[in-house]
Amino acid sequence: MRNRSTSPGRPWSPDLRRSVRLLGEFRHEQTDPDRFYSAIADDSVGQLSTYLDLAGKTVLDVGGGPGYFRSAFRAAGADYWALDADVGELAGTGRIASGTVVGDGMNLPFRDDSVDLCYSSNVLEHVSSPWTMADEMLRVTRPGGIAFISYTVWYGPWGGHETAPWHFLGGMRARRRYLARHGHEPKNKYGESLFPVTVRAGLAWARRQHAGEVLDVLPRYNPRWSQWLVRVPVLRELITWNLVIVVRKA
Repeated sequence: MRNRSTSPGRPWSPDLRRSVRLLGEFRHEQTDPDRFYSAIADDSVGQLSTYLDLAGKTVLDVGGGPGYFRSAFRAAGADYWALDADVGELAGTGRIASGTVVGDGMNLPFRDDSVDLCYSSNVLEHVSSPWTMADEMLRVTRPGGIAFISYTVWYGPWGGHETAPWHFLGGMRARRRYLARHGHEPKNKYGESLFPVTVRAGLAWARRQHAGEVLDVLPRYNPRWSQWLVRVPVLRELITWNLVIVVRKA
């Protein structure tokens, strides 16, 4: 396996410096999405390259929106496809690029065993049946390929997205507060386009799926030394921030 660099001369590593840098980038998600998603894309390619060599591989980015990740994956030599259910999201950069598909993550319009890497970043919490989507991602992954499923944990600091931290008092209450304060609904509407997904639920799905070998279940953006958190009930929900489940298809 190659170890791709996320900055010149520096290999990808889940250390504290990386965690602090990514935490800082999250402040720009709404105001400067190009900056935010480019940083996450570069980090994702580095992390994924520890599981498989992306050169020549077919990648499906489920919920990829306008394809912010396209450049990073193609720079690594991958054949990149993005899928989203929202045409508006797909056109978010001003045009719909080639290699984009309009479709439902819970019913992927791809045949069985058709991609080497099925990737999803911070999307699972936006669908009403998240584990149906996870099953679909494994279905379209080729034997020996990787499904990389990452989502924002509801009880983490960013669980409510732009309504955080008020989501700790309830999703609908946080949504109403945002409307009253800003005069419009949040982009991520609790009960419609934002749903509570927990670490516990992710662990349960990883245990019950039989399509492949679970390689990792870990807090995606946390430093390596904190990965034990996923084994501690309650605490894992509050501190994990984002959970990633990595499965190699059998």
